[in-house]
Amino acid sequence: MKFTTLVSALALAATTSAFAAAPLAGTNAPGFQRIMLGDFEVTALSDGTVDLPIDKLLHEPAEVTKKALARNFQTTPTETSVNGFLINTGGKLILVDTGAGSLFGPTLGKLAANIKASGYQPEQVDEIYLTHLHPDHVGGLAGNSQRIFPNAVVRADKRDTDFWLSQTQLEQAPADSKGFFQGAIASLSPYAAAQQLKPFSGDTELAPGVRATSSYGHTPGHTIYTFESKGKKLVLVGDLIHVAAVQLAHPEVTIGFDSDAKTAAAARAKVFPALAKEGALVGAAHLSFPGLGHLRVDGKGYDWLPLNYTQLRQQ
Repeated sequence: MKFTTLVSALALAATTSAFAAAPLAGTNAPGFQRIMLGDFEVTALSDGTVDLPIDKLLHEPAEVTKKALARNFQTTPTETSVNGFLINTGGKLILVDTGAGSLFGPTLGKLAANIKASGYQPEQVDEIYLTHLHPDHVGGLAGNSQRIFPNAVVRADKRDTDFWLSQTQLEQAPADSKGFFQGAIASLSPYAAAQQLKPFSGDTELAPGVRATSSYGHTPGHTIYTFESKGKKLVLVGDLIHVAAVQLAHPEVTIGFDSDAKTAAAARAKVFPALAKEGALVGAAHLSFPGLGHLRVDGKGYDWLPLNYTQLRQQ
């Protein structure tokens, strides 16, 4: 074999071997997306995703749920996003919901890391607004009984803090529900001890351009938050919706996580038409990350129109 032929053969073998030996990377980019809302900077944050048995959780026949999921190229258990939102108003850095922390397993608990990846530090957060006190919204508040956001005041509706932080309610709760109370107590206790837990009652203006609006039902004190700047409006709806494939077309369908299913459905029936009519930007805790888009009326239900990447930069 000629020398040049041998060199070429060895080079080809080395190249082929290198490609074959390359391991799978196995990771995505950090989970954050950023937009401008008037003068407010909004950063959507991913806490990760969790697989849920949606066919067993929604209050409709399992086969109906499975068909709706299949039409959207989804199966069960269904991968479900857990999203939080960080808003810089220029005067305050406000975080809405904190993800699950260590309360829901290893596929969640990424929110604090994604805050850092987005260019902020947990110590910079001034206030935290909780849509409600379920574990996947409060678990990121604390770790090893220490505050992850040491300088933040935590705000939530008093109906939720009175319920989920109650030792009496914990003791009376069914065995499979006690973890919800224990998670809330463990997550919020460090802030309560530092006098940084400050509940509010009902509809409240929390800061210039920021207001809380009661949307009770999913939990006793479930709350949505509206941010408004220069005529642009963002409404963070928390858990008014969980499963887009089902609940957009059939908003009357409720889920097993609802404390009061009838009231939860009524809250969605009140809020969603208003959002669709005014064209407000919507942020949802459990729609596919980044969970930002608009609602449009479609018959008796709705379409979800997610922002595309250009809009995410320029909104």
